[in-house]
Amino acid sequence: MRYRVQIDGQDFDVDLDDSTVQVDGRPVHVEWVERDGQPGGLLSVDGRTAAVRGERDAEGGWRLRVDGEPVRADVADERALRARQVAGAAGRAAGPRPVRAPMPGLVVRVDVQEGQTVEKGSGLVIVEAMKMENELKAEAPGVVARIRVSAGQTVEKDQVLIEMAPVEAA
Repeated sequence: MRYRVQIDGQDFDVDLDDSTVQVDGRPVHVEWVERDGQPGGLLSVDGRTAAVRGERDAEGGWRLRVDGEPVRADVADERALRARQVAGAAGRAAGPRPVRAPMPGLVVRVDVQEGQTVEKGSGLVIVEAMKMENELKAEAPGVVARIRVSAGQTVEKDQVLIEMAPVEAA
């Protein structure tokens, strides 16, 4: 079975069958060990071991703790990927989506200006939440149409921070 795995914004193609795991076409050795009476387990990938705990989030992805550090992961199988492609093709005409706060926090820095053209993956704004700085990046190429926050401002979950417009609209 083939999966697309996104970990903190980085994409990986993962192929699983009865006896092998491949990540981006490269075979890897993976082991999972349950910990007696404790949530999560130990994950070993090519000899590197980490303690992993996780739970589903509201968007259907995973909020993980890997050796105590927060990690966001999204996993989609082939069927879900096809559905996303169809939905993406239908939604592309609407243009880039607004950038929203993933959780309550404090705006540390805004790295763009209104009217600026950005590429997919460009850093837009830094929000501190739970003592961690989170860089929010552009999901697609676009133009910064309106910045609705400034450094030092407290924001709520799902609050629109930056409105984006398609590049053609600039």
